[in-house]
Amino acid sequence: MKRIYEKLHIPPQKRTSLTEIRLRVNKPVVLVSGGRTEILSGIITKNNLADLFALMCGYSVYSKQNEIKNGYITLKGGHRAGICGTAVYGDEGVINIRDISAVNIRIAREYIGCSNELLRKVKPGKGMLICGAPCSGKTTLLRDTARSLSNKYKIALIDTRGEIASVYQGENQLDVGDSFVLDGYNKSDGFDHSVRCLSPDYIICDEIGTAEDSASVLNAVNSGVGVIASAHCADKQEVLAKPFLRETLRFFDTIVFLGNRHNTGHITEAISYDELFV
Repeated sequence: MKRIYEKLHIPPQKRTSLTEIRLRVNKPVVLVSGGRTEILSGIITKNNLADLFALMCGYSVYSKQNEIKNGYITLKGGHRAGICGTAVYGDEGVINIRDISAVNIRIAREYIGCSNELLRKVKPGKGMLICGAPCSGKTTLLRDTARSLSNKYKIALIDTRGEIASVYQGENQLDVGDSFVLDGYNKSDGFDHSVRCLSPDYIICDEIGTAEDSASVLNAVNSGVGVIASAHCADKQEVLAKPFLRETLRFFDTIVFLGNRHNTGHITEAISYDELFV
């Protein structure tokens, strides 16, 4: 990130509190910190953005192709750059994004101990689903939960999109303790590999909500493994409105809801499965 900060002329005193950097062709750089935005002078040209994107890819765009087609790249240090541009479709869906027009860099930050309140609600061997809107702190909580629980339990961490441990060239960039990290695995393969080969006490993963995810969670629970996961749902109504997620809920003993992006990681409610329907 240091070289990106330097190329964008972001002074050191502004870097420590940044949460996002927004880059758009023919627009100024926008910095986000603590819910506040600041517009820098100058304009990002198409060539500027192309140079910055090449830097983010380590000057090897091809090596990042699998991430790019999914709309993001993971940067050293665990930061994540969301990509906008023109989709290129193949037989299996999007295979590339060309003519990059915007990049949104989300700055990864660790808050050691932020899961302490959450962990008091985890029942030994039982699962938990963490629900919240985007940027409410779900991934941050999962990361610290993995770190803390790994002191006592065997943890398999399925990091499909590289946001939790943020592995870079085989090394965790963020602290997940002694967790076994399955980097880049889709959830189905990650759950299967974990259950068959790692004999974990808990499997931790991000963003569930498909029929395949539901089957994977069921297999883990039937194998005696606790599952701690997250889902994009701001409240009970959103949870119950998602068919495949609703089918999965019965596998979680506790369901936690978080506050909004301006109160990151704050637990507003923790209920049982049965209380969802009250």
